[in-house]
Amino acid sequence: MVIQDSFDAGIRALKTIKLDTDLVVIGGGMAGVCTAIAAARAGIHVVLVQDRPVLGGNASSEVRLWILGATSHMGNNNRWAREGGIIDEILVENVYRNKEGNPVIFDTILLDKIYAEPYITLLLNTSVYNVVKSEYDMIQEVAGFCSQDQTFYEVSGKLFCDASGDGVVGYLAGAAYRVGAENSSEYSEKFAPDPSIYGELLGHSIYFYSKDTGAPVKYTPPAFALKNIKDAIPRHYNINADEHGCKFWWLEYGGRMDTIHDTEQIKWELWSVVYGIWDHIKNSGEYDGVENLTLEWVGIIPGKRESRRFAGLYTLVQQDIIEQRYFDDAVAFGGWAIDLHPADGVYSTMSGCTQYHSKGVYQIPYRCFVSRDVRNLYFAGRNISTSHVAYGSSRVMATSALGGQAVGMAAAQCIKEKIYPAEIIEPTRMRQLQRSLNIIGQSIPGTQIPITENLASKANITASSIQDMRLLPFDGEWHDLSVPVAQMLPMQSGEKYSLLIETYAANDTVLDVELRYSSKPYNYTPDRIAEKQSVKLKSGMQQVSIQFSCGLPADQYSFVTFFSNKEIKIRQSKKRYTGILSVYNKTNKDVNNFGKQTPPADSGIEEFEFWCPERRPNGYNIAMEISPALNCYKTDNIVNGLVRPTTAPNAWVASPDDPCPAITLDWETEQNVREIILYFDTDYDHAMESVQMGHPENVIPFCVRDYQIMNDKGDIVFEKANNYQTINRIHFEYPLQTSSLRIELKHPSDTVSANLFQIFIQ
Repeated sequence: MVIQDSFDAGIRALKTIKLDTDLVVIGGGMAGVCTAIAAARAGIHVVLVQDRPVLGGNASSEVRLWILGATSHMGNNNRWAREGGIIDEILVENVYRNKEGNPVIFDTILLDKIYAEPYITLLLNTSVYNVVKSEYDMIQEVAGFCSQDQTFYEVSGKLFCDASGDGVVGYLAGAAYRVGAENSSEYSEKFAPDPSIYGELLGHSIYFYSKDTGAPVKYTPPAFALKNIKDAIPRHYNINADEHGCKFWWLEYGGRMDTIHDTEQIKWELWSVVYGIWDHIKNSGEYDGVENLTLEWVGIIPGKRESRRFAGLYTLVQQDIIEQRYFDDAVAFGGWAIDLHPADGVYSTMSGCTQYHSKGVYQIPYRCFVSRDVRNLYFAGRNISTSHVAYGSSRVMATSALGGQAVGMAAAQCIKEKIYPAEIIEPTRMRQLQRSLNIIGQSIPGTQIPITENLASKANITASSIQDMRLLPFDGEWHDLSVPVAQMLPMQSGEKYSLLIETYAANDTVLDVELRYSSKPYNYTPDRIAEKQSVKLKSGMQQVSIQFSCGLPADQYSFVTFFSNKEIKIRQSKKRYTGILSVYNKTNKDVNNFGKQTPPADSGIEEFEFWCPERRPNGYNIAMEISPALNCYKTDNIVNGLVRPTTAPNAWVASPDDPCPAITLDWETEQNVREIILYFDTDYDHAMESVQMGHPENVIPFCVRDYQIMNDKGDIVFEKANNYQTINRIHFEYPLQTSSLRIELKHPSDTVSANLFQIFIQ
């Protein structure tokens, strides 16, 4: 069919589409994606507006930065701290489909998640350029343009969420914002940098991927490539020809420029740096084994770190992070280090980053996401209300995504109750929001799913068996005590434990042992010593009994610590258990972990040691007999409202000898069951970086793969095979009427017993 139109003496207008919805989310990075999904699943309609052809923002194939948050590459003391809920679902899905970390595959996973939600309308390649207000403090609609289909979109909504990074909607709507670093006196932040030396903003980065073609490849750089790399880049010694992607995070520039309006200029400078570095790798003659390498990919847009931060009802500051302050309106948590970079970036003579960690995760209050000035506007992602110093931690993608989930759930609550965002702060409404979030896996520190609202808690719960934690079997390899190692065990307050371990000594020597614990029971920084012992060892293999005369002051994790001695080996165990692991006083320079954190004097940051796990397939427990046995896997755990380890594992674990592990719930009367939610163990301690790094398996070894649920007549009402996700929601079209439920689970493997964190029934 031929389309014709005669000459028009006027000016033609491009197509305009008008949309009306409940929530408009601007920005399709990880924060925007999780906001949209959370809101849609909570039952409201969402339009998600993204100015790029793919989703994910800095995590997308256009930038290729791995998603990280509180786990910090497993290089800090934040145990079981991976962000839960939708962001966990996405990362677990990515490991299942894409354990190698291909960023193109990750793009498709995000698109799948959005297109699976019927209440989401996605507008890709659509840039918002205007805002219309109905009142001085109310947004009515946003206007965007899609260059790919030459279409204008006018999107009206009841609520708006600016997850655009630079905050285009907040800016156009007139909301108060800040750019740059506050001085130390403004928020009494002792770690605030001197802007005259360090600068005020974090810059942008562009990464590259290389590939071995199997044959020599010649490289001729473009004319704009940076010359004389060794003179131009003070940290040129960090260039490693074997690395690519976000291992080159330090190729950063723009911190002394306008990181919004100068982005194109910054991009060109970063291209100059990248192509110049590749020229240096290929043609300087200083690197071996580069003849067959080719430049496979270079980022086409820079990954942005910092620009506008908007004024919310509360501003997160350094002290909130370091002191782990408590908030009644906590809806998310963070745990990445306070991570500030010199504004001169790749051209700076200083270290590429300055990272200092807190002793544990910290809460983020709801008020940080609510605009102070515009009644129907939320913020999510890196533009929320923080100081520059606190921003150094809160800005990372997994933390941003967790905050986005909170905004999505809050927006749905606002729509249903016909209220504005600030009104949720009222205590009853806040408790309802926290409940809704924790049910989807948010795990807000210091909160839990209300037990009284869980139908499972009203049942008599029995188990076919319970793991008796008196033995970590002596069936593993010998571990060389070249670095200190600690076995984390959930101990009861005041109890005096004795341990039997197995050692091998090259010569007569002494094994130094300490019983340590955290000064804050919910932390995992062993900064207190309950007891010290020195055990004399004879040459050869022997079993060693350690009797502690002191107990811990609270129910919490202990660190049975064995200090380094190169003449000693200690027996490991092949068996893995939910919520029990070993940690090492090793280093991880990627996150400023050199075994011990020694911050600058009078910086408001604490000094402490790092005790971190090894990644699988390593990271075995220390074999030992424990007396009295640890009573940590009882059936009560599955209705205590907690879905991950805290001061204890919070899980039921079956005996490995149980041929048919099962949990049975019996009620005195028949119940109407609409939904069953099961919370499995996908190892919240594993960082699950989304791209490049890769993972040892595509299904977490703790996760129960196969199970079935039966009613009081013995009928199978639900059956699942090959599960790999953390949370399984079983929704019945018609309420299931039964006086009992039996959940039969298969052991994941010979080394991992069937386990379950929580059952929530409504």
